[in-house]
Amino acid sequence: MPQFVDHPPATAPALTTHNLSVHYGNRPALEEVSITIQPGEVVGLLGPNGAGKSTLLKVIAGLVPASHGSCLFQGEEIRGARPGITYVPQRSGADWTFPISVLDAVLLGQARFTPRWRGFGAAERDRALEALRHVEMERYASVQIGALSGGQQQRVFLARALLSGGAILLLDEPFTGVDIPTQELFVSLFADLKARGTAIVYATHDLGQARQNSDVVMLVNRRLIAAGSPAEVFTSLTLQEAFGGKVILIDRPVEDVREPALAGSGSVSR
Repeated sequence: MPQFVDHPPATAPALTTHNLSVHYGNRPALEEVSITIQPGEVVGLLGPNGAGKSTLLKVIAGLVPASHGSCLFQGEEIRGARPGITYVPQRSGADWTFPISVLDAVLLGQARFTPRWRGFGAAERDRALEALRHVEMERYASVQIGALSGGQQQRVFLARALLSGGAILLLDEPFTGVDIPTQELFVSLFADLKARGTAIVYATHDLGQARQNSDVVMLVNRRLIAAGSPAEVFTSLTLQEAFGGKVILIDRPVEDVREPALAGSGSVSR
C-alpha cells in the first residue's frame, strides 16, 4: 500500500502546542491551549459548536496563524502549510460545483507542495486509483465530484489525504452527515494508519464517536478543559464545563452515546 507510509518509532511527540491562542479581531477563538500528541495516537477533539475545534486544526495545518504561543510539528515551529501534515476540511466548506472528476480531485492533493508544469504521469494516476480503492471509490474515478453523495465526497477527501502519507492526519467533523458504512470504513482506515505511526486528530461534537474511536479525548471550549482517556475525560463536571447546563451520566452501552442536548439541563449517556 504505497499511500500508507510507515512512520518509524519516534522519541519526540508528533505535535506540541504551548499557550496557543488565536483571536479573530477582538474575539478569542482559542486561549492558552497546551497539548501534546504522540505518533500513532488517535485523538478526538470534542466540544460544542463554536468551541474552537476547527480553529485548532487549522493552526496545526498551518492555515491560520497563532496570535500567541507556539505550535511545533516534530519539534519545529509550524509556519504555513507544510509536508507531513494532512488536513481534511469539513465537507460543507468545499465547492462541490467545481467541474472536476474524482480522480483529478485526488491527484491535485499531490500537487500541494510540488509545482506542476506538466500533467500527472501514469505512476501518479495509479497511486491515486489505489487510494480510491482503499475507500471503495475507484469505480467513480471519472465521475464529477459534485454528483456524489455526501458520504462519497467525504471518502474522496480521505483518499486524497491517504495519498500524502503525512505523519499527522487532521480531520474536521469526518463523521458528520455520512452513512454508517462510511463511518465504519473511516474507523478501519484509522486503525491501519495508527499501526503505521500516523497521528490522527479529528474534531467532533459526538460523544459516542469520541469515546469509541479515540485513544485520547481533548475537551475544548475555547480553552483546553480536559485531556486523557475517554473514561478520564467523560465526567459530569468536565462535560458540564464544556457544554453547559446540568449533566447526568447514565451507564449505557457505548454505541448509544450521543451528543448531549444541553439547554439549561439535560443528560449525557455513558
